[in-house]
Amino acid sequence: MSLRSKTLFISGGSRGIGLAIALRAARDGANVTIAAKTAEPHPKLPGTIYTAAEEIEKAGGKALPVVCDIREEAQVAEAVAKTAETFGGIDICVNNASAINLSGTLDTDMKRYDLMHQINTRGTFLVSKMCIPHLKQAENPHILNLAPPLDMQAKWFRNHVAYTMAKFGMSMCTLGMSAEFEKDGIAVNSLWPLTAIDTAAVRNLLGGAGVAAMSRSPEIMADAAHAILSRPSRGTTGNFFIDELVLREEGVSDFSKYAPEAKGPLAGDFFVPDEVFSKTDTKVAGTFG
Repeated sequence: MSLRSKTLFISGGSRGIGLAIALRAARDGANVTIAAKTAEPHPKLPGTIYTAAEEIEKAGGKALPVVCDIREEAQVAEAVAKTAETFGGIDICVNNASAINLSGTLDTDMKRYDLMHQINTRGTFLVSKMCIPHLKQAENPHILNLAPPLDMQAKWFRNHVAYTMAKFGMSMCTLGMSAEFEKDGIAVNSLWPLTAIDTAAVRNLLGGAGVAAMSRSPEIMADAAHAILSRPSRGTTGNFFIDELVLREEGVSDFSKYAPEAKGPLAGDFFVPDEVFSKTDTKVAGTFG
């Protein structure tokens, strides 16, 4: 179970879950392209593509920071080509970049609607499309979308239909591409957290430190992603994985290290089907929705 010398192309990986996945791969000695817009420090958000690259190198990997807006086809094509030229190919594509806005229909302006669909659905489609020719040449190729199970219940739509549509668009890329490229041996899967994850989005949009105290660290998603990406691509495709369940399959039973500050039940994440919670003894106090 090693990603040594594998090349990962990660969209939006300058912080949060994307960076955690990059650092976990780097500890194996992987090559990682961080393709994101953040070249200059943000006043409210930590990290840039350059600080991420420094962390990846310190962790034992090789890093390629690339300024890339995944809404722009030419920029994505250039970033993918530069990755293949620098590292000799691409083994893994991680579609991590995402935009979130939890407004109802009447409060969602079309600029924000377009942003979510351009980054989430269109961006996942575009980045995957550009990486696939290189993945076809890889020994164990994977696409991993940070996208939820397609649990088509009204409760996930009623409060933020625009955001749900944009995230489920990423999930539909998993559903369709896994079947389309199965013959090529390319695994296409989704990974989603059981609980809220302590990221900038959680702190800034969902209640700050109070919600963060009911969340797990991004490392649980990184460890689950590592487990998935280490599996044989043939026979590991078309799945909507949940982080904790993946790690339970790997023999993990103690998840306390992922939530060291938690003093009570954790917050369940959006879009997790009800039956998933019956497969774990994790105490969850409600879910976002």
